[in-house]
Amino acid sequence: MKISRLSPNSLELTAASIMPFRFNLPNGSSGCLISALIPSQIYEWITKSKHFDVLSGDVAVQLDLVSKAHGVKAAEKYFASIPDNLRTYQVYGALLNVYADAKCLKKAEDTMQKLKELGYANTVAYNVLMSLYAKMGDLDKLNSLMLEMEDKGIVGNVITYNILLNAYASVPDVEEMEKLLMKMEADPLLIDWSPYTVAAKGYLKAGDIEKASAALKKCEHKIRGKRATLAVDILLTLYTSMGKKEDVYRVWDKYKRRTKNNNSSYHCMISGLEKLGDLDGAEKIFAMWEANRVHFDVNIPNLLITAYCKKGHMEKAISLIDKLLESGKQPNGSTWNRLALGYCVQNEMEKAVETMKKAILASRPGWKPHFHSFASCVKYLQSKGDTQRERELKDLLRVRGLFPEEFERGLKKYIEIGNRMSEALDETNLELAAEYMCVCSS
Repeated sequence: MKISRLSPNSLELTAASIMPFRFNLPNGSSGCLISALIPSQIYEWITKSKHFDVLSGDVAVQLDLVSKAHGVKAAEKYFASIPDNLRTYQVYGALLNVYADAKCLKKAEDTMQKLKELGYANTVAYNVLMSLYAKMGDLDKLNSLMLEMEDKGIVGNVITYNILLNAYASVPDVEEMEKLLMKMEADPLLIDWSPYTVAAKGYLKAGDIEKASAALKKCEHKIRGKRATLAVDILLTLYTSMGKKEDVYRVWDKYKRRTKNNNSSYHCMISGLEKLGDLDGAEKIFAMWEANRVHFDVNIPNLLITAYCKKGHMEKAISLIDKLLESGKQPNGSTWNRLALGYCVQNEMEKAVETMKKAILASRPGWKPHFHSFASCVKYLQSKGDTQRERELKDLLRVRGLFPEEFERGLKKYIEIGNRMSEALDETNLELAAEYMCVCSS
């Protein structure tokens, strides 16, 4: 039985490449939908089975799954076991992806050379290596690879040019960025709204607000189609970073029909207005979010709770949480975490301790408490000589696997140095930005 057929034109193989396929087992039992399994389970299931006629494309996917589940060394060991007749361009392409993802530069280059020798080094393979050079910040090798493609008559695609553009913008190399952008503008297949946002970031990094604004205006003229919401989110974020509140509102008003059911747009707007010092505006957008009955996302009210705590408006923060509870919505660990941090800043430490307990109890796997607020709670309990409550607080973390040795060492060091809570609340914003970067860019 042949378990999958992969496109012969693609070397970029991931676990998603085989989602979903339905397998009819030899004994006639019902099929199993592979998308219900995590990659490592898929790998083990296929490996142990004796009923599949495995093709080179299947081996390539398996190699990708091994690397994701067990790392590069395990992938290399698996690759070494692959028979020569199955080591096709698909398998070497998957191996190139493994090394590129792991930033194993020399091994990626060696694999690319093997693809060239086999005559399989196409645009996709070049894109993988170019992306690696871009991640490594090696513009010389990136430019050299682009010239090699041109010499060999290998035509770059939109991914190729976007890799280059992002690399130039990150330096920033404004001159090369502008040259490439002009080249892309000459080909309708290479240009949409996205390159202009990349260019705007490059200009901002170079300190040229005027050119950044001009690039974003061009971006606005290109917005259309399914990715329009993403474009709006990026525009809101960039205009916020430029301090242009009028443009933030202008973009919102222009596209709010498209974004009224999109949580990420509300997040970008509320977060942006708070950063621009317009808390009243942020509250109005939040009210609009509630009125439009958008799919509930606790992280939206969490933005306002954080803003209220920063301003010392603890009553407003508590009122919003009460409102959530009354409507049947459950605050998460981060909600209580932010409130605890606010109490710490206001030096209401009894309330901070009790709220931190709520944060831990409401937490999900992978969640971590705000270090400074947790440390402040521990320090407070130590100052009161309340060893029992201190132990209880720490045990709440321990039973959830959130109190490793390095955390405890950091906690002791923090308490020795002293409390720096005046700086902590700004760090909450950094955490929020990290948590939602994917939302605002997807």
